[in-house]
Amino acid sequence: MIQPPAGPHIARDLLHRVEIARRDRNRLLRVHLPAAEARQARHQDYANANVLRRIVSQLGWPTRELLGEEALTAVWEIVLRADALADFQRLALRLLDGAVVRGEATIQQWAHLHDRCAVNAGNLQRYGTQYLLGPDGPEPAPVEDPEQLDVRRAAVGLPPHVQARAALRRRLGWPTAAPDPGHGLPDVPMELAGVAA
Repeated sequence: MIQPPAGPHIARDLLHRVEIARRDRNRLLRVHLPAAEARQARHQDYANANVLRRIVSQLGWPTRELLGEEALTAVWEIVLRADALADFQRLALRLLDGAVVRGEATIQQWAHLHDRCAVNAGNLQRYGTQYLLGPDGPEPAPVEDPEQLDVRRAAVGLPPHVQARAALRRRLGWPTAAPDPGHGLPDVPMELAGVAA
C-alpha cells in the first residue's frame, strides 16, 4: 500500500495549531486572563514548538513545495513563539537564514526571529520588532543604537518604527500614543504575526 504524502497532513496540523495559538494569544493580550488560562496559552506555544522541532529534525527546514505558503507562515509563527525552547529557536534562526537565501522565507521574518532570540537572551534587539506588554500597553523592548533603528528597519524592508508601533497599538485596542513608560515593564516578549513592528 502506498502512503499518502506527508506534506498536506503536516501543513493542516500546523495551520490548526497556529489558529488555536492565535486565538489564545489574542485573548491573553486583550483580556487579563486568570493565571491558569495564561499558562495554558504558553503551554500551547511550547507544544507547537516541540511538534515543529520533530518535523525539522526529520525533514529539515520545511519548504514551500512540502507545505505551501500558508503553512510556511505558520512554521515561522510557531518558531517565533518557541521561547521555552531557546536552543531550537536559535537553530531555527540559522535555518531561516538559509531559507531567506533560497526564497523560502522573507528577510522580515528573519529580522523578527533575530530580535526575538536577542530579547530572550537578555540582549538588545536590532530591528525593533519585539514588544513588552506593560500597564500602558505594548512598548518596544530595548533596542541597540536607537538613532539608527529606522535605517536598519528599512534595510530589511520594515516600515519606520513609529508607524509599526502605532499599528500594533491600534490592533490591540490601545491608544496609538502611549505615555513614556517610567515604570518597569514585565520581561514578557510579545510579537504579533501580521503586524510588522
